[in-house]
Amino acid sequence: MLSSPCPTRLSLFQNAQTEIHSGKGPMTILARPLPATLQAAIEAMIKEGPRLILAKGTPEDLRSLCSPHMPPTAFPLLEDALHLAQLYREASGLDAVRFRLEQITTDSCRKFHTDHVALRLLCTYYGPGTEWVSTTQGQSAASSSPEDDPALIQRIPAGHIALLEGNKGPHANGQGVVHRSPPLSHLPMSERLRVLLTIDEPTACGMADEHNPTVRP
Repeated sequence: MLSSPCPTRLSLFQNAQTEIHSGKGPMTILARPLPATLQAAIEAMIKEGPRLILAKGTPEDLRSLCSPHMPPTAFPLLEDALHLAQLYREASGLDAVRFRLEQITTDSCRKFHTDHVALRLLCTYYGPGTEWVSTTQGQSAASSSPEDDPALIQRIPAGHIALLEGNKGPHANGQGVVHRSPPLSHLPMSERLRVLLTIDEPTACGMADEHNPTVRP
């Protein structure tokens, strides 16, 4: 069973919530610091953990599926990610979720886009965070690239939790939050690593029933 949510954690979520708008759909950011125990677990994941864990199910299912593949010293990271899966489940109304925890060193999803889902949760535990553009900027992104004016681009700090509405969301009108993964290829190799958690609906791309979980060492 998923352990009971920590009262301090719930208070942090409730007090830190700030609603903003990006593209034509809402984005909610929960600002938080990463405690030392969680930072140590992230470092353990980088040193000893798999490059990818992809699974789907309830948070309770995910605990059983993911625990065997996590180094014991990285368990606080898994615990935090499972709490975020529960947060997403409450926000989305879904029972099961798709859970993707990965270490990234490439230019993954570097073009500005919207997601073909109703709602997605992103948390960059390590490295550069997800970049996004606001309402008028997001509308113009369809016709011109925000890369032409870097001042338009905003970044979600590492550790912060973002709930992004996709183009299937109830308020999106077919246009969700315009965002991208930060480009990494121009950086020195030592600065390219990101540890990213993505949680969304269990039917999202990349999830197959016969490979649950998918783990890449």
